[in-house]
Amino acid sequence: MIDFEPTEEQQLIAETVRQFAENEIRPLAREADEAAALPRAVLEKAHELGLVANALPEAFGGGGERSAVTGALIAEELAAGDLAIALAILSPALAAFPVADFGSDAQRRELLPRFAGPAFRPGALALTEPQFRRDPFRPSTTARRQGGEYVLDGAKCQVPWLEGDDLVLVSAVEDGAAQLFLVPRAAAGLKLERERNMGVLALPTAELRLEGVRVPAAARLGGERGSDLRALVARGRVALAASGIGVARASFEVARDYAKERQTFGAPIATRQAIAFKLADMAIEIDGARLLVWEAAWRLDQGEDALREATLAYDQVRRIALEVADGAVQVFGGHGYTREYLPEMHLRNARGFASFEALALV
Repeated sequence: MIDFEPTEEQQLIAETVRQFAENEIRPLAREADEAAALPRAVLEKAHELGLVANALPEAFGGGGERSAVTGALIAEELAAGDLAIALAILSPALAAFPVADFGSDAQRRELLPRFAGPAFRPGALALTEPQFRRDPFRPSTTARRQGGEYVLDGAKCQVPWLEGDDLVLVSAVEDGAAQLFLVPRAAAGLKLERERNMGVLALPTAELRLEGVRVPAAARLGGERGSDLRALVARGRVALAASGIGVARASFEVARDYAKERQTFGAPIATRQAIAFKLADMAIEIDGARLLVWEAAWRLDQGEDALREATLAYDQVRRIALEVADGAVQVFGGHGYTREYLPEMHLRNARGFASFEALALV
């Protein structure tokens, strides 16, 4: 039986993260966007909540409480505060979760404790490539075995690049199959260019070029067993879909509150039929899309292959987030186009979901 009702513990976690987002993240969202810089103190405070560390195995300092549904709840609440800051807070999972899921014993012992330590430490995952027909399961980046090393060549884009860690996980094709490789950020032949994006400005992202980058054979995630990109992509799409719900919800809430306060001809604009119907449609679409996200997350928690459900949920959320954010701009009228109010920022951020892939994991 499918049950999407969060447990009492999950409800408590969601409420805690909701309060954190409202009190710590949202007040800094505009400032972070304008400065194109993350508030480091907020990242440290979020780390103290253990939002990623609690999902890591207990043997490596984590809490052992991994759940895709819980991760989706957390991602939505954080993104409702601000998408860029939310993705930064969740970035440790980009490295920690793949290592926990697919890493060899040696890789897990070496890498996982750093993400469960006392200080915030980001992660970086290079999955997306700068080409029109990009497919995470068939990357153009290649990995060639030469003796005791691999040689990587290719290009990646939309790679979160926060300061504080020294590795990046890179997907590449080896003998016709996509695998992940642990690459030092300072590796010879790894070139970086900071991206200039339309939205999510506070989150630093980079385009990487790998030109003859050499890593030891032990850098292949999972060793001879390798890793499962299908499961990784499914978890990434659930996380991004949940984040998109958060952006849509934030857009709806700010539009709803404005409509209740803004008056024309002696009455709030929320009483006008066109505005009331638009707000109702927003709420309906958000709730419907959230159920798709929860279903995909629930299937992941059951150990099922949920790539189909995750992809359907993400495709729906991509549309809903953009439509709701645009609707919020319309509710604000001329004010919605100015940088003094949040709707224009929400709209720029929501537009990015059309191309985002694996910027977060559950």
